[in-house]
Parts: sequence; C-alpha cells; structure tokens
Amino acid sequence: MVVPSSNSMRSKKTNAVGIPTVDLSVERSELSELVIKACEQYGFFKAVNHGVPEEVISRLENEGIKFFSKSISEKRQAGPATPFGYGCRNIGPNGDMGDLEYLLLHTNPLSISDRSQTISNNPTDFSCAVNDYIEAVREVACEVVDLVAEGLRVPDKYAVSKLIRNVQSDSVLRINHYPPTKSSAKRDPAMGFGEHSDPQILTILRSNEVGGLQICTRDGLWIPVAPDPHEFFVMVGDALQVMTNGRLRSVRHRVMRNNTRKGRMSMMYFAAPPLSSWITPLPKMVSAEKPSEYRPFTWAHYKQAAYSLRLGHSRLDLFRAHHPLLL
Repeated sequence: MVVPSSNSMRSKKTNAVGIPTVDLSVERSELSELVIKACEQYGFFKAVNHGVPEEVISRLENEGIKFFSKSISEKRQAGPATPFGYGCRNIGPNGDMGDLEYLLLHTNPLSISDRSQTISNNPTDFSCAVNDYIEAVREVACEVVDLVAEGLRVPDKYAVSKLIRNVQSDSVLRINHYPPTKSSAKRDPAMGFGEHSDPQILTILRSNEVGGLQICTRDGLWIPVAPDPHEFFVMVGDALQVMTNGRLRSVRHRVMRNNTRKGRMSMMYFAAPPLSSWITPLPKMVSAEKPSEYRPFTWAHYKQAAYSLRLGHSRLDLFRAHHPLLL
C-alpha cells in the first residue's frame, strides 16, 4: 500500500516489504530469473546469503568509525577529496551539497596504501581492511552481473564481469558518514544526499542500522529502505542500463536525514570498467525490432560528462542515439 508522507519533501512511502530480496544461495537458474525480475522492476534488491564474512564487514566499519571519530583538523589531513580522499558536505565539483562527510578511495591497492598514510594511525590495518572488503564485494558484484548475463541469455556470460575484474578497472569505494542529529527537537527529514543514479555498472551498498536510504520506483514514488547491517543492497548503474539496452534501468536514490542520536554510516562499492572501455549495448540486446537506444561512448567520456553536470541530472539523456543535440 502506498500512502503520502507528511514531510515537506512531498515524498510518498510504501512498506519496505515491497523491495525484493534475493537469496544468492538458491538454485542458479531460478536465481538468474529472480535477479532479472528485481533489476527490471526496481533496479535494486536486497541480497542475502551473499557469502561475505561478517568479520570482513565489521573490520572496515570499525576503521570507518575510528576515522570519522577524529577531530576535524585530523580528518582534513586526508583531504580535500580531488576526487579521492576526505570530503565534507561538497558532493562533486558543481555546487551540490549534502549533510555528510565521506572517504572516497580508488580500489587500486597501491592507491589505497598511499591514501591510508593520511587516513589512519595504523595504515597497514586500514589498507588490509579495505582491500579484504573490496575483494569480497567485488565477487558479489561479479556474481550478480554474471547472473544478469545468464538471465538475458548473453552468449558470453562474463562479458560484464570481466570489465570489473580487469586490473585497470576504475571501481571505487566510498564510505559516507551522516553525523547524529544534535537537536532533540522534532523536525521534518532533511536531505542528506540528493537524488541521483550511480554512473557505474553496479553498486554494492551496506549500511549500519540507521535508516535514511530511499529509492524511486518507476512511477515516481519514493520508498524507504529499512537498513540491515548484515546484508547488502544491489543497485543497477547507468552503465549496466546501457549494456542491457534499457532492459534494466539504473535506480534513482537519495538519503534523508531523520532525527537520530546515532550517525548513519554506509559503504558503497561502485563496480566500474577501465577508463578506456567502450560502453555499448551487448549484441544480444540489439535487434531490428529493438535498435540501440544509445550511441557508443567510453567510460572515461561518460565519467567526464557526469562530473560536468549537477548530481540529479539524467546524464544518459546526453548519450541517447537520437538526442536532439546530435540531429
């Protein structure tokens, strides 16, 4: 059931039970169908029985807690985020703001080792925790896109995951921290991170027990996502939307700040191809009846376009095959 929210954002809510949950341990042919259905309907699902050890998750969470507990002056030594490092409130270079602070890291181990020197008092522990987490969630991301390929009957089921596994992959890890609410007075939820879709192939998200994440349905309704610190949430990104020629669509989402005495911390792995990779619909997804909706572009080109636009802009519109600017 969908009912209007009372907050001033004119958001509409439904019960979080409407969000699909996919058990990654079920029989594979059934699993690929479940993944496709969830990605078609929502571009989003909760993944359970994902196989990532709790210890791997908790180690990275603890490293995040230690960093964000530091003084402002100490944290600023790890910034400014250009784009990697520590950032506070600024989201991108075009004036978007959020009620949060964050760490953004490239997943290259050498880059992580270098960044850890200014992030942690024990750089080795930090680097190991980050690398172990990235290795684990990369496997989850690759498993999901392999299931997508199988479900879509793509001849090369590794066509997408091999881009993520490539040593030149441009994947990144982001840790967001939304500080606790200082005032005890009740207030309408505020925007923590504005509406957007993720430009990469796939996002694997995990948060602590503090809520705030909302996703937008195909008919424009905003659904609150109940947090679950033991499981992951999977989001379709813009690049996967193009690769499936629009069969799967990236999910628009945002984070709202509610009154809470505990901060929200979320960890996102953004699975991306190498910068030089061409992003284009897979041959299986194109036919005379279903021509390509997008013109080919490299990941570097799309990333450049994403950084040149405001957060909420529908970037893919610029790359549609019949975009007015191209006629």
